[in-house]
Amino acid sequence: MTARKPAISIIEDNSDLLDELIFFLQQRGYSVWGVSSAEQFWKKLHRSPADIVMVDLGLPGEDGFSVVDYLKDIGKMGVIIATARGHQQDKLRGLNLGADLYLVKPVNFVELATAIDGLWRRMQQESEPASTAQTVREASGEWQLDASRQRLITPNGDDLALSTQEYSLVSTLARSAGEVFTKETLLDLMFCYEEQSDIHRIDVILSRLRKKAKQENINLPLRSIFGKGLVFVGNVEERVMG
Repeated sequence: MTARKPAISIIEDNSDLLDELIFFLQQRGYSVWGVSSAEQFWKKLHRSPADIVMVDLGLPGEDGFSVVDYLKDIGKMGVIIATARGHQQDKLRGLNLGADLYLVKPVNFVELATAIDGLWRRMQQESEPASTAQTVREASGEWQLDASRQRLITPNGDDLALSTQEYSLVSTLARSAGEVFTKETLLDLMFCYEEQSDIHRIDVILSRLRKKAKQENINLPLRSIFGKGLVFVGNVEERVMG
């Protein structure tokens, strides 16, 4: 049985280079799509999920550093920075934000394919049994949502203060714990079918929530299911506490 190759997304504002990268990787058997800006990327990502994202730093509008920062909070995607910026300071910043690889242009395409395959193998190894065991442990305890104070309380009694939008996201998922919600559905439920709502709002809320929880050493009972959406894992009770 042939192992599945990762789906690749490329954010590159040099149209000639973008076309060349897409053509080369497709010839190598990868599923690939590309865009020229971060804004286009966020709009397409929820419809066309990617396993690995290759991002340039010098993008129009939202820059590559910002993309990397968000990406490492919203899912289990591999991140490769490919940029003309070869300064050590830029490299350290990119890796500290969560990039898995930092490549300086011009990039050798054959070496790029080798790097992608190596990253993909590491990602698969890291995602195996540990995550399943962790989910089982968390599901055995009961989480609580304090509606009056907008707090999420862990099975161990620790609590996390939530913003109004963060509470809305968690409570929407918690009321149907175990059910996978697409981000489109969450957007409709949370923002009452606003005509101008952008799917990126869910990613931003989730990113901020995960950063806040990480600072408090709380492992959220929220899981991103590749290609499907978000799910609350575990038992939860929502109540108004005095």
